[in-house]
Amino acid sequence: MTIDLRKEQLNTLKTPRLNYSFAARIFFFGMDLATGNKNRLAKAKLLEILACIPYREWEIRQYFRLTYKYFNRKKVDWAQDIIAWGRAAQDNEYMHLIVIQEKMREDNMKDPWFLSTPVVFLITTFYIVLSKIVAWTNIKAGFQFNAEFEDHAEIIYAQMVQENPQWEKEPVTNPVVKEYADLDNYADIFRRIGLDERDHRNHSFYYAGMPEKIFNYDGMPDPNHH
Repeated sequence: MTIDLRKEQLNTLKTPRLNYSFAARIFFFGMDLATGNKNRLAKAKLLEILACIPYREWEIRQYFRLTYKYFNRKKVDWAQDIIAWGRAAQDNEYMHLIVIQEKMREDNMKDPWFLSTPVVFLITTFYIVLSKIVAWTNIKAGFQFNAEFEDHAEIIYAQMVQENPQWEKEPVTNPVVKEYADLDNYADIFRRIGLDERDHRNHSFYYAGMPEKIFNYDGMPDPNHH
């Protein structure tokens, strides 16, 4: 089924936003302090650098569970399901990062201070430690926080497309970007990325035990299958 990317972007913009948890509000406030309130590719780039991290930490915990709970079929199935989802999700998030890198390179955009190596090292180290602690102490809370993170990212991409109408006429010729999605223009590329974030949000809410918060749309993947 062909998904109407423009329609889904507009749905993102007009849908009432989640009532974020206190932890998510603090996190997003800190991000805005560092990157500014304006939506831009550099801000999305930092989000994508961080986006892979929780999936990796969940994966580590689930491999531990496979080793020590091999006799419990239910726990093994659950762990394998999370591993399969997490692997696909983190690979997808990494492709988002590569697409942004290629677009910034094409536009001759320089990385701002918050994307310098020392700053990225500090931010990612903090997020790795936080994600690791949550993965081992309250993984469902981690799924919920990730759903809020992905929802926030979805909004940023939808708004960026709205704020950059020139992307509608910018053809995609970069083979690296084409590898991510064979779409005609950069507006649709970033709409597709935004929809990916919605899918990650939906899966996160599913694993958090909050299916009522799943954002349904025509052509969406089943959160229970990967």
